[in-house]
Amino acid sequence: MYMEKKFYYDIDNIKQDLAMENMVVTDEHVENLKRYANNEISMDDIMEQIRKDAMERN
Repeated sequence: MYMEKKFYYDIDNIKQDLAMENMVVTDEHVENLKRYANNEISMDDIMEQIRKDAMERN
């Protein structure tokens, strides 16, 4: 569970802004951001996941 006080972003608004740029935000992305905001994972962990996902798509 994440700390609501620490992670307070308007996720729907962010999703809409990114959708205008043809970028999709998944629930997995949101969960990773919550975990990052609560110091459960590092930016390096997020970058590694992005690299793995990109490799799987190719």
